[in-house]
Amino acid sequence: MAIIKSYRLLLLCGQLTFFSYQALAQTSNTDTHTIHPVSFQNVRIDDQFWSPKFKVWNSTTVYDVFDKLEGKYEPDRPDIIKEKEKLGRTRNAFQNFDWVAEGKKNTQQHDGPPWYDGLVYETIRGAADLLAEHPDKILEAKIDAYIARIAAAQNADPDGYINTYTTLMRPNQRWGTNGGDDKWQHDVYNSGMLMEAGVHYYKATGKTKLLNVAVKMSNYICTQMGPAPKSNVIPGHGGPEEALLKVYQLFKQQPALKKKMTIPVNENDYLAMVKFWIEDRGNYGEKDGSHARKSDSSYNQDHMPVLKQETIEGHAVRATLLATGVTATALETGDTRYANTANNYWNNMVGKRMFITGGEGAIANGERFGANYFLPESAYLETCASISSGFFSEQMNELKADGKYMDEFERVIYNNLLSGISLTGDHFFYENPLVGNGNKRWAWHDCPCCPPMILKMVGALPQYIYAYDSDHLYVNLFIGSEASFNINGTAVLLKQTTGYPWKGANKIEVTPKNTTKFAINVRIPGWAEGKENPFDLYHSKVNGGVSLKVNGQQVPVQPVKGYASITRSWKKGDVIELDLPMQPRLITTNDSVQTVKGKLALASGPIIYSFESLDNPGLKDYRLKSNASLAISYKPNLLNGINVITGKAADTSGKQVEFTAIPFYTIGNRQAGNPYQVWINEDTK
Repeated sequence: MAIIKSYRLLLLCGQLTFFSYQALAQTSNTDTHTIHPVSFQNVRIDDQFWSPKFKVWNSTTVYDVFDKLEGKYEPDRPDIIKEKEKLGRTRNAFQNFDWVAEGKKNTQQHDGPPWYDGLVYETIRGAADLLAEHPDKILEAKIDAYIARIAAAQNADPDGYINTYTTLMRPNQRWGTNGGDDKWQHDVYNSGMLMEAGVHYYKATGKTKLLNVAVKMSNYICTQMGPAPKSNVIPGHGGPEEALLKVYQLFKQQPALKKKMTIPVNENDYLAMVKFWIEDRGNYGEKDGSHARKSDSSYNQDHMPVLKQETIEGHAVRATLLATGVTATALETGDTRYANTANNYWNNMVGKRMFITGGEGAIANGERFGANYFLPESAYLETCASISSGFFSEQMNELKADGKYMDEFERVIYNNLLSGISLTGDHFFYENPLVGNGNKRWAWHDCPCCPPMILKMVGALPQYIYAYDSDHLYVNLFIGSEASFNINGTAVLLKQTTGYPWKGANKIEVTPKNTTKFAINVRIPGWAEGKENPFDLYHSKVNGGVSLKVNGQQVPVQPVKGYASITRSWKKGDVIELDLPMQPRLITTNDSVQTVKGKLALASGPIIYSFESLDNPGLKDYRLKSNASLAISYKPNLLNGINVITGKAADTSGKQVEFTAIPFYTIGNRQAGNPYQVWINEDTK
């Protein structure tokens, strides 16, 4: 590749700005209502349920994942045991950067899968968010050393290109061109994760070294992809769309930051590139023309133009990350075409394809979404897919200020997210089926994509507890915390105290600097009012009602778009009390779901329960009546403290036997591989 100087990069990158898109359709008759999450700096978690978990993730998980990326692990799966025997060592993601920094190229030697670079960047992003909340000089120094190695690898290339797999294995097939395949190479995906890491690490530490690497790569991408005569390239894996949008937003919001960069920045080019990546899907160019490309099919959401897609298809992680990027771009631009597409994706995903635990992806072959209402117990349910669907739901909440989106976000974080990581913080599930026999969490994997995604979600979680607009504060999640806002020119402190998810009582203390009139919107979960799913994919009956009080006085619970809104002149000492019904409930599915027809599941609050054979001998033959009497109790010494649900079921002879159900996320923590199931046959006798 020819050497391209900085001014040349800027000049060529600017060509993207003139790409011929339809004019932006500004906000019209859509039901958008933008709200904003609260930044890390303004939220502090102090919660009985989440704080101990954050302690494990900060002290164990983040270090564990970095160490394993460095090759410091003992293989516990056949695939990587064989790999160690072949190599004589465990693979090291950072060795790839060192080889490239040494000028090595086309050596046909690369440690790990092509997306190993991206997993490094994702881990840095998650660690950066954790650093913003819990400063750790040792961790920061560790990351700085990694960044130095990454920057050295980039400096070895005159274009500023950095993708170690392609440089070492396929140097003439950048971005999957010239007979390559970016769906496998992950060049664009890795680049996107680099961009995201650069932005997040800058925001956490104020350091620009990794951001410089990301900007240099962003500029180079702008010279390479786009309308003819550039290459007709889209990301082989969704995610870069939102990542590059974050780079655009950073420099748009902080224009003075450009002076700290060692290279020029034109943020408008980045936004144009984001739109190209989204809108070029399904547009393959003239057949055999110079700007033609091969379709990636529905696997990569490339079967038809994105803005015409009405269902969510293909690889579940790719699809939900793309959907998140589409939603983020709708938020940024006000383009109703993007908002409508995001709406179509979400409605189809949640209304016809979401599993009861928040899992996504029914089919192992291609890690894909299945057909509408195909929700088998043995489904794939990759940890990463549930997490990316959670990010998607949160972005939809920002776009529409509707509590139903946070209902489904909450379903993910209390179930499929937490099941993906052991209570000790160092073993992981790739798949999370609703029935298991021998499923074991692993220390490390041939494709260890889930640990970095878990860190990304838990790092981001604090900012999603609350949201705001010009004259409303939103309480989205029931997590013990303090948050500071500025509304109508007045500083306001909210302090939330709760025993959730084991108890339904939540107290929110409101402390404005001065008495001020504004609204506090408190989410009323759908399940708490007998709406298990916004499209009735699942059904349940809740015992008990929702109680809402202000300063001890009962307030009518009349949710609008999932929120009970309380408007008053707030003063110091005001207290909101929300009590949610946490009694156990039985869940059934829509009649269109044939795969678990005639079966029941258990829940309490946001928690879905599972039956382990450890507690339930003869589990596979259990049958449960739809009017079964259920009891719930807290066990402080079991699985770090949980609520268990007990009752009676019938065995094969019809005899009544005691059963015990535990939260789905805790399966396999007492005895690895212990058989379990979420759905139990209904006893109709």
